[in-house]
Order: sequence, then structure tokens, then C-alpha cells
Amino acid sequence: MTQVKSAFEFISSTEVSSLNLTVEHYQHKQTGAVHYHLAADNQEKVFMVALRTMPKDSTGVAHILEHTALCGSEKFPVRDPFFMMTRRSLNTFMNAMTSSDWTAYPFASQNDKDFDNLLSVYLDAVFFARLDELDFAQEGHRVEFEEMSNPETDLVYKGVVFNEMKGAMSSPVSQLWQKISKHLFPTNTYHYNSGGEPAEITDLSYQQLKSFYSSHYHPSNSIFMTFGDIDVAELHEKIDQQALAKFEKQDQQWAVPLEQRLAAPVRVEESYAVETDNAEELNDKTHHVIAWLLGESANLKEQLEAHLLSQLLLDNSASPLRKALEKCEFASAPSPMCGLEDSNREMSFMCGIEGSNIADADAFEKLVFEILNEVADKGVEQEEIDSVLHQLEFHQREIGGDSHPYGMQLIFSGMSAATHYGDPVAMINIEPALEALKEDVKDPQFVQNLVKDLLLSNRHFIRLSLRPDSELGSEELRIEKTKLEKMKAELSEVDAQAIVQQSLALKARQEQEDDGDLLPSVGLVDVPAEMKYPEADSDSIRQSAKLADNVASYSVGTNGIVYQQLITNLPNLNAKELQLLP
Repeated sequence: MTQVKSAFEFISSTEVSSLNLTVEHYQHKQTGAVHYHLAADNQEKVFMVALRTMPKDSTGVAHILEHTALCGSEKFPVRDPFFMMTRRSLNTFMNAMTSSDWTAYPFASQNDKDFDNLLSVYLDAVFFARLDELDFAQEGHRVEFEEMSNPETDLVYKGVVFNEMKGAMSSPVSQLWQKISKHLFPTNTYHYNSGGEPAEITDLSYQQLKSFYSSHYHPSNSIFMTFGDIDVAELHEKIDQQALAKFEKQDQQWAVPLEQRLAAPVRVEESYAVETDNAEELNDKTHHVIAWLLGESANLKEQLEAHLLSQLLLDNSASPLRKALEKCEFASAPSPMCGLEDSNREMSFMCGIEGSNIADADAFEKLVFEILNEVADKGVEQEEIDSVLHQLEFHQREIGGDSHPYGMQLIFSGMSAATHYGDPVAMINIEPALEALKEDVKDPQFVQNLVKDLLLSNRHFIRLSLRPDSELGSEELRIEKTKLEKMKAELSEVDAQAIVQQSLALKARQEQEDDGDLLPSVGLVDVPAEMKYPEADSDSIRQSAKLADNVASYSVGTNGIVYQQLITNLPNLNAKELQLLP
């Protein structure tokens, strides 16, 4: 590893032998931006820049900003640079995403020129976004007349995120999750819907969006994470020259505070919309959920303990809590909200039922605590603990699937810790914590103590009952309609024409063909003539492992998991016989 002398200061280096990589930690001297590089002998290079985005309302400002930032920048003033780059790039991944407390812009490519092209587009989009007011109207929300050029017609709300969240929040499960968060986190950012509540999205102003951008999309609030065979000195020079050198350090530090612990449990009722005129159809459609607030997700020891307990209680139909929820007489099934949530700063454990009635709330709570007390009193068979621990270890070690590049999955495993000023290396190098947990479970009282400490003695829990309401949907529509009618009644002739002109201007902008030559591209000269393939282990390594002559082995960082593939010649098979193959 080369300790580069540049605009970035080298902080530390940690080898992760199980993944065959080294995590290098740097900090930008001028702005304080942090960079974690996962140095690995891998030709697929991964880049991500993330911002801590912690909204204080449910207007969806972070979500809308993610969309709007991708609508052109100072260096690349085209309407949709990301979509246009997909046709000019050899990327293996391009995206942007918003969570409850961060917004990330990741990409991956195996081509060096393409990586540099995407780097310039991403840096400019994040730190020098145009944020045109028409793009805010398109991506966030706007009002239009039903007949675009006719001010005599009714006003309607439009917008990509507005419509997206209307669809998302029509799901009872989405509403259930948001209402759990609302009551479990009464004082910090998780209290709000980061994606945006449709009724509140329309309250967000263009000026508020720009203000959020200025305060949150700043290098001092940024986290850079990269993976692969990358020349870090060159990368730092590009990041500094193309973006960071143009900023001074920001004094504001964005962080999610720990939630203030409840003095006593909270039991609440909420409702969700159901379209029916038949009162009987409202029967057996109530959800009941109990959710506990646990420790910090960046503490890997506590996270693994919570995962172990969650799986012991809920993993399958033989697990004590899931078994009780499946067999209880006042519900049709366990709730989708069963298990551990570890993406926020503090974890939460939930269990619940669906297909119930509001009158069964007390019976549900009684059942849950009966099971928890029974587990705390009698424990769980050691054989079951060992089985669940084996599954947990495999799940924690396995890196694959999910349609994300290998290096990106590693980056995301450390993302939450980096967001909350923790140690992402500890979340990537899980070996020590897993070995410690294996020792801990040898104590016969370990699981019983977990139940007591995390759940039974924990007063910060809520019981939420989400009941169906046949009038709620029409009431929400009535409120929206009344708001629009009041807005129209107060419009001057000038205001009405301004709405028409904005609608026409947006339509013209959407139909305008951008100049793709403003964006960088990859030419044939930039593409290697030959593919690179992983090299098999040498004969000496194979012989030392006592492998047969017809066995090839590859030594790569698989996090302690051995993968095997069998290849054999098949006889000529017809179409029907081919379908019988495993």
C-alpha cells in the first residue's frame, strides 16, 4: 500500500484476510470528507459517494433531491445525464438511492476510461447540481390545470416522487412500517417518512430544496467508499480537482441523536384506508405489532446477538414465537413486520400478526410476553442454538446475489457505521465478532439473558394496532381536493397564467432532445482486446491441498466460505429430458 501525499491524509490501514483485501482510511485535509478504500485485486472498480441526509419532516426533501440532482449539472447541462450515460458506458452498475438517514450515488465498471467518465459525471451531479426549478416541478411536485392550457379547469397535483409515494403509501405494509417508526422514534429523524408522505410532499418549496442541498450536499458531510484495483493517489487527485478543492470546511456536523428512551411502553391505534361499503369486510383486517428499540447497529457484537435472538424466536414454524403467532386463534398469519431491523442508528425488533381484530390487541400482547417469559425461564435447546448460529454465520459471511456487484455489497455492509461516525472496518471484518459469539453461546444462560436484557427488561417498546377504515381514503381525497380548490380560488389571473406557462415550459423541456456529445463516452480504443479471467491456483498449491488432477482451485476472498462447482459431460438429451435436470 502506498501512503499517498495529496489533498487527502492517510489515517489507517486494516487487513481483512478473510476477504483478501485491505481497508484504507483517508480524510480530505481541506473539507474533512472521509474516504474508505477497499483495496483488492479485482478488476471491477466500485465507487460511491454518500451524504448524511436527515430530514426533519415528511416532505420527502431528501428523496426529491436525489431525483433532482440527477437532472443535469454545471459541467454536464443535459436533462437526464444518468439515463444518457447508460448508453455511453460499460458500467456494471449505476444507481442512486435514498434511505432514512443517507443518500448514496454508486457505480461500478471494469473499464478504466469508463470509471473515470462516470466519476466525473457523479462528482458534478452531487456537488454541482443545477437544481432547475422546472426539474423540481417535474421530479417533486407541481400543480397543473386538468386541461394544461385552460385555467377554467380544476387544479391537480403532479410530480414523479408525489405519484411514486402515493403508490407506495397505498400499501398497508408500508403504512404499518411508517407508523411503527413514528411511535418508536418520537424525537429523531426516523419519526418521519424520508420518502415523503403525499399530503406533505406538496408543502415542500423550491427554496427549501435548495437550502437542504446547500447544507447536506457538502464535502464535509460526505463519505467516499471505493473498491478494487484502484490507484488511490490518482483517484484522490481527481476527486480533489473536480470537486472538493472548490469547497471550504463546513462547521455543521450532521448526526442522528440517540432516541430518548420511553419511560413506559406506548400502546396506540392507527388506521389505514380500505375501499368497501360493506362493514363486514372490515373484520379480520387489523394488524397488531409490538416493536422494541434496541442498541446501536454499528456495534457488531450487539447486532449479531440481536440477529441470533431474532432468528431463534422467529426463524421457522418450530421457533417458539413464530409457532405461537402462526397458531393463535385471533389472526390469519404472522405479520410481515417480524424480525430485526438494523439499518437505522439504533436497531429495532418486531413481531406481530395480521388478519386480526382491534379487540384482540391485549390477547396478542399477552401471548407474546408469555412466550418470551417461557424462553427466558426454560431457554432453548443447545442444538437449536448451534443450528441457528450456523445459519447466522453463513448469512453474515455470504457475499453474493442481490444484483449488486461484489465490491458494492462489501461497501454497503460498512455504510451504516460510516454514516453514524462508527467503524465500517469492524462491520466488514466480521471474523472476531463471530468467534466471540461462538464462545458466548456456550454459556447455558446466554440466550435467556438476551431475552431478558433486550426485550423483557426493555421498557422502550410500542404496541401498534393498525385497523381498517373504509372512510379514510375518501377523507384524504376530500382534504386534497379542498386544498386545491382553495388554492384555485385565491389565484389571480397572473398566477393562473404562471401555472400554464410552467406546464408548457416543462412539456417543451421534456420534449427537447439533449446533446449527448456533452457527456463523456467510451470508444473502441478504450476497450481491451482480450478478456481477463481469474487464474487457477498453481500446481504446487493444488498438490499441497491434495486435490485430484481434474480439480481446479481458485484462491479468492470468500469470507471463509468454500464454494464448489461440478462440471460433467452430458449425453444428448431431448427438450423434455433437459427439464428434468436439477
